[in-house]
Amino acid sequence: MSDPKRESGHAHPHAHESEVLALRVEAIESLLVEKGLVDPAAVDEIVRYYEEEVGPLHGARVVARAWVDPEYRQRLLADATAAVAELGIGGPEGGHLRVLENTPRVHNVVVCSLCSCYPWPVLGLPPAWYKSPAYRSRAVREPRKLLAEMGLALAPEVEVRVWDSSAELRYLVLPERPAGTETLAEDELAALVSRDAMIGVARAREPQGRGDGSRRG
Repeated sequence: MSDPKRESGHAHPHAHESEVLALRVEAIESLLVEKGLVDPAAVDEIVRYYEEEVGPLHGARVVARAWVDPEYRQRLLADATAAVAELGIGGPEGGHLRVLENTPRVHNVVVCSLCSCYPWPVLGLPPAWYKSPAYRSRAVREPRKLLAEMGLALAPEVEVRVWDSSAELRYLVLPERPAGTETLAEDELAALVSRDAMIGVARAREPQGRGDGSRRG
């Protein structure tokens, strides 16, 4: 396993502001629930919907296009911010996007070790576990063990590379294309790409009939 990849100048000038904003949102939600104005179950469902369905669809489109279009894939790896804009998708606010390609020999995983920097325009809302102290610390210290606990067991010969997001630079993982998908259309390929696969804690799903290549959604 390689040492974690840490971008030079990694800074989180907005970390404190993000934490304060999160506390304010939690306080407002608690107040609305207490007054009976908001059903907490409805809030949870809305958050789940945007975390797992709406938001990641943008990133899945990017991945599927890269799988079927070698020239687009090259542009994506060279300048992801510009390449996603070709599909009408915005890049990270105030920063740049970089795409990391998984291969049979290298597996990339993304973390924000100090707060929760995340490519919202392509992945939607960050999952709660991404923001947790346990994930943020263990992804850097023991990524292979953490991934195994999350359902992704990697062979010993696969190098694990950990990338630390910042306000200036966010990351998106380009997962390996599953075998047996040569005849699938682009939209069918996009349906195999989960949010977790684009963070690097899962593989892309295999097509129905071949088993599931990921244990996370």
